[in-house]
Amino acid sequence: MVMLPIYKKLKIFSKQSEEAKYFSKNLNDWLIKKGIESQIIENVQDLEKEEIKDIDALIVVGGDGSLLIASRRVAKYGIPLIGINLGRLGFLTEINKEEAYEKLEELFSKPLCVSKRMMLRATLKRNGKEILTADVLNDVVVNKAILARIVDVAVYVGDRYITTYNGDGIIVATPNGSTAYALSAGGPIVYPPLEVFVLVPICPHTLTDRPIILPTTEPITIKIVSEEKDAWLTLDGQEGTQLFYGDEIIVKQSPYYTFIVRTPYKNYFDILREKLNWK
Repeated sequence: MVMLPIYKKLKIFSKQSEEAKYFSKNLNDWLIKKGIESQIIENVQDLEKEEIKDIDALIVVGGDGSLLIASRRVAKYGIPLIGINLGRLGFLTEINKEEAYEKLEELFSKPLCVSKRMMLRATLKRNGKEILTADVLNDVVVNKAILARIVDVAVYVGDRYITTYNGDGIIVATPNGSTAYALSAGGPIVYPPLEVFVLVPICPHTLTDRPIILPTTEPITIKIVSEEKDAWLTLDGQEGTQLFYGDEIIVKQSPYYTFIVRTPYKNYFDILREKLNWK
């Protein structure tokens, strides 16, 4: 955990919904009355502007999806994110709207605790040429199209071959992303501060294909070895591109991190019990 000074200059990134916009406007007015410089950002492209790096923190109003969008765009600036949840689950946006003002008052009254989360860097190569490179917080997914048959992907760690997975696809997740798609696919829950890769096959044809935890010291390479089968690369479940036979996806640890402000009254296991209905 990292201790940070009290913040004085903030921006609010609002989800594109009437509820989020209304809440963000009231929150912005409240912050200004508190003597905090604040401004609402509704356009995603504005998160990528150079002046964003001058703020002390970014408040994200929406849900975990909104925080993922913000994280991919501001991670290079090391800006801490404060999530306010208007959605249903909220593993990342742990402050709900009913308690937002009370908890923000508490957070801003003392130095803040920030959790440092590793990210992934995915590079797609086709015929030896780099097609795209992206940094993500949760996961890199290679999976079949909705109506396609199983997809075959050969997976390597460094230059060492693991196996060829036959099934609906493969997930490479961070510990932060272990409670997202990877969990639904049967992967383990991994404590977020750890820095490891979580490799999870999706509905594998061979039942002995199991999830693997791998170190981040070597990249994971996924090769599409299915001919004439429709496959897709999806980043954080939000951005995608079609894949073709022979494509390679290289996944390694990103040089960037996402910094998430944590509330002192709730730890990670409290969140798991609440969100997963543990007793």
